[in-house]
Amino acid sequence: MNLIYVVGIGPGGESQMTLQARQALEECDVIVGYTVYVELLKEILPDKEYLETPMRQEEKRCRMVFEEARKGRKVAMACSGDAGVYGMAGLMMELEGDYPDCQVRAIPGVTAALAGGALLGAPLVHDFVVVSLSDLLTPWEKIEKRLRYGAAADFSICIYNPSSRKRGDYLRRACDILLEEMEGERVCGLACRIGREGERCEILTLKELRERHVDMFTTVFIGNSQTKRMGEKMVTPRGYHLSEQQEG
Repeated sequence: MNLIYVVGIGPGGESQMTLQARQALEECDVIVGYTVYVELLKEILPDKEYLETPMRQEEKRCRMVFEEARKGRKVAMACSGDAGVYGMAGLMMELEGDYPDCQVRAIPGVTAALAGGALLGAPLVHDFVVVSLSDLLTPWEKIEKRLRYGAAADFSICIYNPSSRKRGDYLRRACDILLEEMEGERVCGLACRIGREGERCEILTLKELRERHVDMFTTVFIGNSQTKRMGEKMVTPRGYHLSEQQEG
């Protein structure tokens, strides 16, 4: 049986890659991935053989992995963040039945919601939902419904893929939907280029977020009704009853 790893490499920085992910990649002869992620890994593991495809060639990329594994080589499919959160683990397992001599194993990683949340403070301590604004595979009507229901249920909301060259107004459209359920002063946060050069974060209100231009390397956080700004941190309380510090 040819074992294939689908590895979540974290948000980008070597320090945010889990030990399990690093070990799996070091065991492999070939690493396959989307061009951007391959370039990141070449800096960390320069001696590996790499195969890559651009965006929108996901099935081709997956089948490349299986074909390399059938040659008796140890192969990993590299994904940004976590392999099972908008990663390639699902598609690899869907295709696994076409290759009965191969077995797929997912290796977890640190997804942007967690790494970006830590950068901002603690915005996801209570119940939350994650929604991607990319409508390449999901109709916008369904995305809109998920945003609306998440806001109505008072979840904290983490937004992936908030914008691109072809979807420059999608974050504004999402904010308009959220503003139907939330006040304009709702605490929000931006985590940009997490774990990479130029990493930064910002805390702002929902009405300010509506006017902000962001890119695909930004993760957006919308607080719930209890979320607050505490200095330079965005914090969503879990609901603990805090005792007052006694003097003297």
